[in-house]
Amino acid sequence: MAMRWGFIGASQIAERVIGSLRKIDGQELVGVVSRNAERASQFAAGHGLAQAHTELERFLREGRFDAVYVSSTNEQHCAQTLAALGAGCHVMCEKPLAMALDDAQRMVDAAVAHGRVLATNHHLRASDCHRQMRALIASGAIGRVHGVQVSHAVYLPLHLQGWRLDRPDAGGGVMLDILVHDTDLLRFLLQAEPRRIYTSVSQAGLGRGSVEDSAMSVIEFDGGVLAQAHQSFVAPHALARLHVLGTEGNLYAQASLTQAGAGRLWLRDGQGEHELPVQPVDLYEAGFSAFVCACAGDGAPLASGVDGARAMATALAGLVSARSGRRQDIARKRRTGSWKPG
Repeated sequence: MAMRWGFIGASQIAERVIGSLRKIDGQELVGVVSRNAERASQFAAGHGLAQAHTELERFLREGRFDAVYVSSTNEQHCAQTLAALGAGCHVMCEKPLAMALDDAQRMVDAAVAHGRVLATNHHLRASDCHRQMRALIASGAIGRVHGVQVSHAVYLPLHLQGWRLDRPDAGGGVMLDILVHDTDLLRFLLQAEPRRIYTSVSQAGLGRGSVEDSAMSVIEFDGGVLAQAHQSFVAPHALARLHVLGTEGNLYAQASLTQAGAGRLWLRDGQGEHELPVQPVDLYEAGFSAFVCACAGDGAPLASGVDGARAMATALAGLVSARSGRRQDIARKRRTGSWKPG
């Protein structure tokens, strides 16, 4: 499907997405909007975009876009997505979808009302390693899953050490940056919903003010699965790991929780240890390809707006738990009306 694209936010991740989008047939990359005029102009020139704007309304009007990618700071996602949907655009939005669940629901409802596709850029679903794990879990290859361990500890690169470390109003902190990804991946792998969370957070060298740079959570899922999840911005040289424990065996992945789209995967069972071949994937090409197909009425995005809202709900409940020191129910959407405690 041929589509005209606009970029809301002249961000580092948008630069990476542009390279992947250009691998997909029929995608015309047109313009960018940023509050900083110099940054918008430099971004457009550097990536061959014809238009650079500082005003969202004018950007949407003059761009005549079929779709936009929203990668601004988190507190802007809701208003910008609603404006784009109102202008007739399909929207791929970065995580977290919004800063409040009612705002996320407004975005989901607006997409339905306007007949547009709203997706969340949870790229880890596109990994061949994770898709193999999901299939093996569903097939019963490791028996009944009862536990998962996630270690998503990284060192936040210098070029990203800005608002993520000192602006809670913009959604800074490791919870809304990384735990949302891990929660979405766990939902994808287990095909189950999180119910409760207990979280402790800390500052270990980078976070400032009230912004956490490290977190440890225990998440209870429907069906009794317990997930232990560690996120960190302050772990240089660490290797991300994912371990799924079943009654008949376990799955172990290394270096799969990255943007690289690679990683290694092992199955351990009564027959011994077996490394399974993993194909490298351009995660953004795969995710945006599925989004383009969904916009054409063929299938669904890898992660919908609803998926984004559910991942948000877990991170927000984790922040409440960290403040209270108690286990927190994770909100779920009522059939009608607002979100409620799980």
